[in-house]
This record gives sequence, structure tokens and C-alpha cells, in this order.
Amino acid sequence: MWVDNMVDNLTYSYLYTKRDVYYFSKQVPKDIRSHYKRDRIVICLKTKSQFAASRACKSLIQRLEDYWLSLRLSTLNIPAKHLLKNSFSTSNSPTLSVALDTYLKMKGNGKSRVFYRAGHRNINTVINLLGDRPIDEYSTSDASALRDHLIEKGLKIASITRMFSTIKSVINLTIREEGLKCNNAFSRTYMPDLDDSKQRHPIGNEDIKSIQNECKKIDDEKRWLIALISDTGMRLSEVAGLSKDDIKVNESIPYVDIKTHPWRSLKTKSSIRKVPLVGASLWSAKRILERDNDSPFAFPIYTNDKKTNSNSASAALNKWLRNRLGEGNVIHGFRHSMRDRLRAVECPSDLIDQIGGWTRGSIGEGYGKGYGLDVKYKWIKNIVPKKDSF
Repeated sequence: MWVDNMVDNLTYSYLYTKRDVYYFSKQVPKDIRSHYKRDRIVICLKTKSQFAASRACKSLIQRLEDYWLSLRLSTLNIPAKHLLKNSFSTSNSPTLSVALDTYLKMKGNGKSRVFYRAGHRNINTVINLLGDRPIDEYSTSDASALRDHLIEKGLKIASITRMFSTIKSVINLTIREEGLKCNNAFSRTYMPDLDDSKQRHPIGNEDIKSIQNECKKIDDEKRWLIALISDTGMRLSEVAGLSKDDIKVNESIPYVDIKTHPWRSLKTKSSIRKVPLVGASLWSAKRILERDNDSPFAFPIYTNDKKTNSNSASAALNKWLRNRLGEGNVIHGFRHSMRDRLRAVECPSDLIDQIGGWTRGSIGEGYGKGYGLDVKYKWIKNIVPKKDSF
């Protein structure tokens, strides 16, 4: 539904509403259409206010016109360019795409597909907005423009900060490797405090027990996955990507062996570990191995020999948890709770890190083999009262 005549003539033809929300729509000029994947730009303005939509529309039009002008100028031949004393660009620095290739080559050994995917995604965001330039030709205003663009797209400040961290790392590595004498334009970009981050809260002990009891009652593959996380604090992707051979229930101390697989990598080197099985997690492990099927995977609904679909698992399990515990409760909350539960039984902090696979807090903690399975079991069994044993 196109807006009425209350909006001034400048913005009238570029705005329409859908379910009372305003959208900006403008056709890409023919002479620069080759730069775009589509012939029309459509952007949700995320407002039902006609005044706010009109103001946003004016800003978008001005920014697009400025950018389109730069595209047109970039294709012009400069008359008598051979008579100029200096060319407009004399940089010998690698372009951002080349810097990314260097970064992935130097830092990517042993890293997961997530590392490569994040690198390409973040750097391509810069290139798509600002162009693939030599790294010393980006300015601090370019970095600010990228930040503003991402905020307008609806990204949280925490996500933008992580993206900038990758961009900074890519450029810094190339500066060091090439011995360049230039600044990193993305190194000190100010990030406003918009208080827009979602806090992940630990799940309370009573709620944990309630969910564990319901998991035992329903007794299916998804509930086994939740139960296995609940008393181990493992990451969702770690559990979803387990093979049956990783689960050891017939040992003197039952445990799960968390290691990398072709179908599922691990977040950090500290993630490789053995975690004792107690309480609901031990019950779940036994149920997984008792199941009569030919699959080598603990959770074949989410894992095959090519990949582990942890995003699908997260969506399904978080929805189930929210329906029972309310908004703000997600599967990752069990991991936060595990840290609190181990603190409550006075477990040493470095041992907590080893049980949870958290990166260790100091250099000294990285020396030696760490705690044995028996010591881990000594502490983790204390988080499950005997009366609550499965």
C-alpha cells in the first residue's frame, strides 16, 4: 500500500507500507545497474511512523545518490592523465581480498569451516560496501560508514564488534607481514552503547530438574540431547556431533570423549576433553547406546558423515524450552548453569574450565596434562544430589 499525500513529493514515490510498516523502494539507474544483483532496492525501514519513514527515506536517497555518483566518476577517463605529475592511486599495498587470502593461509591451519566462513563473510561485507581497495586506502570515515551501515541493517553492537575484530586482524596481519608503514583504519572505530545485546541467563536448579524429568518422560532423541547437555555443560554442537563411539558408559568412570570429527569441528583446542557422565547425562548416554539402529551417530537427526546441523537443533530445542520455561531460556543456558553449579560445590576455577572446555585463563594453566578423569568426576558428581540420581 503506497503512502498518502501527507508525505512530501521527494519521498512519496519511494515509500510504501506493508502491514503498516514502511518500506523504501527505488529502482537502480540503468547506467550503473551492472553493479547490482537486482534492478530495484527495497529496504524495510522498521517503523510505522510516517514522519520517521520520510526522514529515513531522504537520508537513503542522498546516500545512494552520492554513492552512484562515485560509481559514475570511477568509470570516467581522465583527460590528459599522462600529463599529471602523480597518479591518483600509487599504493603498492595488497588489496583487502588479498589480505584475506594471506590471513586464512597463515591462521587457518586446523581451524574449522566456521573460521573460513566468518572470514569471507566479514571481509566481503567491507568489499561490497566500500570496494576492494589497497588496505592503506581505507579511511576512518569508511570504517564509521561500515559501522553505521551494519547498525541500520539491524545488527547488534556485539555482532558488529566481532565483525570488526576479524577485519582488524586481517589487516594487521598483512601490515606486519608486508612491513607496511600505514595505520589500520578499522582499529579504533567507536562502538556506541545501544544496550541491545540479549543476555543469556543460566537455567535455575529447579527448572533443570523439571526439564530433566520431562526429558525422561518423553524419552526420545531430542530429549536425550537436552539431558546429555544438562549435567555436562557441553556445547550444543559438541553433543549433536557425537558418534556412539565417543560415549563410554561401561568404564569404571563413564564419560564422553569430545574430539574433532570430519563432520563436526570444535571451537578451540581446549574443547578437546573428556567429561564424566552423571545424573541425567548418564541416563541419556545409556539410552542412546541402547537404541537399536545402524547409525554410527549419537544424533542422526542432526548429523551425517558430511556435517552437523547444530542450527536446526538449536531452533527446535530452544522452542521446546521456551514453551516450558519462558522467553530468555535457551539450550546454551545449561552451559552457564554448569559453571554456577560447579562454583556452588567449590570446584577450582581451572578445573571448571577443563570440564567445560573453556579457554584457560593464564599461560601457566596451559602447562602439563591437566586434571585426570577421576578428579573431574570427584567434583562433577557433587552437582547431582543422590536423591536426584536417574
